[in-house]
Amino acid sequence: MNEKVRVMTTEGWDRDVLQAPGLVLVDLWAAWCPPCRKMGPVIDELARVTDGRVTVGKLDVDQHPAVAERYGVRSIPTLLLFHEGKLVDRRVGALPLDELQAFLGAHDAEPAAR
Repeated sequence: MNEKVRVMTTEGWDRDVLQAPGLVLVDLWAAWCPPCRKMGPVIDELARVTDGRVTVGKLDVDQHPAVAERYGVRSIPTLLLFHEGKLVDRRVGALPLDELQAFLGAHDAEPAAR
């Protein structure tokens, strides 16, 4: 994981996600999940190309199950997208970078590198 991807926790959830300005994308994952491991480099690249325009984070559901329960997450990887602290969209499953960029673009983010 690169330095542009934030590690999210149950304890910091309100501060890091619900009180954060702008868009926040959180990848809910687990170390034992092959599709989650496949998403790791994609999430890293997304954080690089968005270059701070979107907060990108990861939350380990095994270490922080309360967050997964709170949002009804039944399958991983699940991507939760928040805008100004409100959940606005979600995606389940591993996605390639271009689909993630389109997903963010649908919410007025500008994730593509220029």
